[in-house]
Amino acid sequence: MSRLWNSGKRPGCLVRGCLAVIVFSLLALAAVFFLQRSRSALPERFVLHIPLTGTVREHSSRSGALPFLAPMEPLSQQELLFMLRRASGDSRVEAVLLSIDGLRAAPAKIGELRASIEAVRKGGKRVIAFLRSPEDSDYLLASACDSIIVAKGSFMLLDGLRAETLYYKTALAKIGVSFQAAQWKEYKSGVEPYVRSGPSPQSRERLGELLDDVYGEYLGYVSRRRAMAPETLERIVNTRPLMTAEEAIRLKLVDGTVPAWQLEPSLEKTMTGRLPEEESDFFVDGRRYSASFDSPLEHEGREKLALVTISGPIVPTGSEGVEDMGEGVGEGQIRRALDRALADKNIRAIVVRIDSPGGDAMASASMLEMLDSAAVKKPLVVSMSGVAASGGYMAALAGKTIYASPLTITGSIGVYALKPEISGLAEKTGLGRSVVTRGRYADANSLFKPLDREEYRMFVEASGEIYRDFVAKVAASRTLSFAGADSLAGGRVWTGKRALAVGLVDRSGGLFDALREAQRLAGIDSTRHPEIVSLSEEQGWIALLLNGDGARLMQRAERMVVKHLAGSALSSGGMSAFDVFGLEAVRSGRMMMLTLMPFDVDIR
Repeated sequence: MSRLWNSGKRPGCLVRGCLAVIVFSLLALAAVFFLQRSRSALPERFVLHIPLTGTVREHSSRSGALPFLAPMEPLSQQELLFMLRRASGDSRVEAVLLSIDGLRAAPAKIGELRASIEAVRKGGKRVIAFLRSPEDSDYLLASACDSIIVAKGSFMLLDGLRAETLYYKTALAKIGVSFQAAQWKEYKSGVEPYVRSGPSPQSRERLGELLDDVYGEYLGYVSRRRAMAPETLERIVNTRPLMTAEEAIRLKLVDGTVPAWQLEPSLEKTMTGRLPEEESDFFVDGRRYSASFDSPLEHEGREKLALVTISGPIVPTGSEGVEDMGEGVGEGQIRRALDRALADKNIRAIVVRIDSPGGDAMASASMLEMLDSAAVKKPLVVSMSGVAASGGYMAALAGKTIYASPLTITGSIGVYALKPEISGLAEKTGLGRSVVTRGRYADANSLFKPLDREEYRMFVEASGEIYRDFVAKVAASRTLSFAGADSLAGGRVWTGKRALAVGLVDRSGGLFDALREAQRLAGIDSTRHPEIVSLSEEQGWIALLLNGDGARLMQRAERMVVKHLAGSALSSGGMSAFDVFGLEAVRSGRMMMLTLMPFDVDIR
């Protein structure tokens, strides 16, 4: 032991080194196992079975996840879209079975998935939905299918839409924590949870408009697919929100019921005319199907289109706590993706897919600068997913053409700033403080005191400068006067349909529309199929292992294990983007300039 200490090494280093060797070995074995499994040949005829559950993230994090935990991650929006597109032209796929259970997704994402399901049906393939305990989001997606089957003995809960916001001001005041805020402007109501006990009239107005658009689409689409009047469906929602599977059949909301354990055997018997074999390979899981291909879609030649995804809260480089908690996207991640897209001569154009409510104001502006610089060198098209608002909308301004789905939540052009202070908490706990300063404002940004009148004036003015800069960027990009852009800003939130009408986006459409436009701008023949290269994924475990980057491997392993053990509390479904930044403000004690939309409208 003395020789060990004299060599300058510590026992902890040996423990960490042994742990690293064990982790590396497990990762290598897991990688080989999943590689072998994913490359196994698919049968000549099968039903593609796609599970849809939980929060639908925009793109997969499995390249950066632990290999043995990767299958726990639900399929992402992009994986689902590419999978359905490929299946529509795959002669081996007899039908598609969607097992939908507890789906949580933005209305625009559900709409885009519905369009993909309709494309599969138009290609002559049957699409069947199986619902376990369906709610509104499950049922809305299932209504795009040819038939809907519910689990025997289950209940349907169709009770409409809800947008919920928690208000923390009173609760925080009880422990001596408060916030000062600057709001630009009246519709930028994201600060309200921390400075009000309830919503402002502007906040209620904005949420009402959003819910009207989503609810109208919900009633209209489902009633058309189920051949009933919208008034009939609305009456069911308002009078019979909870019903048995048998009642749902009688009301013509679904087509049949079957015990969950009999679903696959009964479908196989119906489709093949014979009893299923014990080791039947008639159903192929969506993950296995997706993993059997080297690229998202079939392609030919050397021409490529880059797909760069901005997903989650936008955070500055170095904000590891925020990024880990909020699944955010940093400036460095996007810079590396753009560098790769510009360096590859075969990449002819870039599609930026945005699913972000915004975040740090300076990081958002920096991201726009990077995207603008890339757009000078190669055509750049933007596709908005569930939400591209506030800083997310700012990033979209780099697009030559901006696509949004009718229910994409966008706009929210505005800024607010938060300054936490805990003087009340310090007093309650008897915490004393002595400060020696040089300079009038040296202690202005202290966590232990509020801003005085002059300090607050400068605080508001600084956030106002960021707002005016944001509006000027919108005016320049959308060829509007400053006054015209300001009339659409002020923190107002728009659905994609309304944003198209007022000129904040260019066209209505989804990811594949944006890819086609990028192909056109790149001068690639429309009859050809360029390779789609996703550049937003983390460097994989195998790449880190081969590069000998043990430190990053250990950090990532620790982070991922903690995340999975913590469960949904740290997932995007359990904590809003604004909650994440609010907690970070208290933790760090610093003021935060944010261009962020703090809520989602879920159909659930």
